[in-house]
Amino acid sequence: MTNPKVIEDMADLKRRMQGALEMLKKEFSGLRTGRASQNLLDPVQVEAYGSRMHLSQLGTVGVPEPRLLTVQVWDKSMVKAVEKGIRDAGLGLNPMADGQLIRVPIPDLSQERRQELIKIASKYAELARVSVRNVRRDGMDHLKGLLKESVLSEDDHHHMGEDIQKITDEFVKKIDESFHEKEKEILHI
Repeated sequence: MTNPKVIEDMADLKRRMQGALEMLKKEFSGLRTGRASQNLLDPVQVEAYGSRMHLSQLGTVGVPEPRLLTVQVWDKSMVKAVEKGIRDAGLGLNPMADGQLIRVPIPDLSQERRQELIKIASKYAELARVSVRNVRRDGMDHLKGLLKESVLSEDDHHHMGEDIQKITDEFVKKIDESFHEKEKEILHI
């Protein structure tokens, strides 16, 4: 009979692995693929009101066309600062102000830039795999502790170790699938 605490621990391991996968998807959404996405401007920081602020705190980002972003700046005095923040964010974007609306055209990707993006996506995927493996290691260490305390039998320890490995393999597979999807998206735009 499996201890309810152990079942709760397994659910926690799954939740933590899911968190690594969600983080990877968030990282991928920030990678510019040639198509306009509101998430593209997430890393933009703007010098405003004496401190650094996220762009989302200063205006609304819109996607009126597949290759164009717009930022409706709420405070007219912040337009230049927002424009500078977008330009200086290292995203290769060249914003143009039109009153309180800033237009941000998304340029075509060169083959060299596509390869660079794939390398970055690969790095993100590897970090997610490492994170999932660290969660697995924590789970296995926890099982060893339960075995030493005689909370688990040898058989239960063995079976639960196999279950943790299956969950790990499942999440690594999902990470690989996400990476291959992103790679295809980058190459075929």
